[in-house]
Amino acid sequence: MASQLSSLATLLLLGSFLAPVSSSDIPAQAQLIDQRAFNVLDTTQPPSEFNAKSPFVPPGSTGESLAQQPFHVYDKEFLKIIGEAPTLTRIAHSPKDPLFHEAVVWSKETDEVFFVQNAGAKNASTGLEKSAIIERISLADAAAVSQKSDAVGLVDVTTVPSSPMVLNPNGGTNYRGQIIFAGEGQGDNEPPALWVMNPKSPFNTTVILNNYFGRQFNSLNDVAIHPKNKDIYFTDTIYGYVQDFRPAPGLQDQVYRFNPDTGAVTVVADGFDHPNGLTFSPNGNYAYVADTGIDSGFFGFDFTRPASIYRFDVKADGTFENRKTFAFVHSGAPDGIHCDSWGNVYAGCGDGVHVWNPSGKLIGKIYLGSGTANFNFAGKGRMVICAETDLYYATLAAAGSYVDSEM
Repeated sequence: MASQLSSLATLLLLGSFLAPVSSSDIPAQAQLIDQRAFNVLDTTQPPSEFNAKSPFVPPGSTGESLAQQPFHVYDKEFLKIIGEAPTLTRIAHSPKDPLFHEAVVWSKETDEVFFVQNAGAKNASTGLEKSAIIERISLADAAAVSQKSDAVGLVDVTTVPSSPMVLNPNGGTNYRGQIIFAGEGQGDNEPPALWVMNPKSPFNTTVILNNYFGRQFNSLNDVAIHPKNKDIYFTDTIYGYVQDFRPAPGLQDQVYRFNPDTGAVTVVADGFDHPNGLTFSPNGNYAYVADTGIDSGFFGFDFTRPASIYRFDVKADGTFENRKTFAFVHSGAPDGIHCDSWGNVYAGCGDGVHVWNPSGKLIGKIYLGSGTANFNFAGKGRMVICAETDLYYATLAAAGSYVDSEM
């Protein structure tokens, strides 16, 4: 009898877990996406017509309807993340220049978010012509307009006069009370480097690494601090070359580890096409590396190459092992990646921000209908999203996995 009751309880619990999401559970700015509706389609197009550059619109939806309720619930786990009343507000727009690209970093002390312009984009005239710039916004200004869907012109976007100027910054993160940027370099003689910048005036900068035993890196892309050992990990790839502002690569694309106290620089992972975004789980047990091999910049797309996130175990000594495929992105490629405090994984993709649970199941999207190179949490319940010519502010229930790297 006891075993029967135990089995009944298990079935009830399982039934509750598997129960479909009710429309009454969905916040006003969210919508349920039922994947069963497109498991079998009446017509599927060949790869030359529909591929990773094509927007996917589920049956019964339109591009407009997807954008009107931008929080897309693929699994009820996503409801915990977005909370009861998520919002998405466009707070800035640039007609042509992709001013809102990468290196989204929250300065906790000033309650501002920093980000950078696209380096090497033709419409930005960056690369060899001029370096990409660093910009910032006040989160108080963004919060004041968060109930609007479009608040362009109501939030000031300020250029940051870093000194000396960070050359073509791309990735960024908090570091010992300051911000560390992965700079892509410029031309033959200005090498890629790790720059540390004071987030307050006069925004003074210092280069802390610019070579691997005398050899120039290719084009540093992203940077993250391990939450336990506090070492600096960064990706190096070819995007400066395929965007015409760096020479042909002299090293294979790799992920590196740098201990600034000892000066030791080591390789922790290779075997990528183009390693890009990098982050760690909140407990530091896993490293996530995005591979955007599908996109070779001005050389075009190869849809047979990776648009993938790989997960590594991080050993107690800080090295990586046991690489596995965590996720493959169906729209564009995963660029910037971050974890929330619960260990869910977020990535900027071809139509917005995709969210996976720790097992690699897609549970939701913050849908923009356009490419998202990077984004980041600003503490609990706030997120800033860069979408090249548009900048967004979102409110939700989740909190970022903030690493305090003070030592």
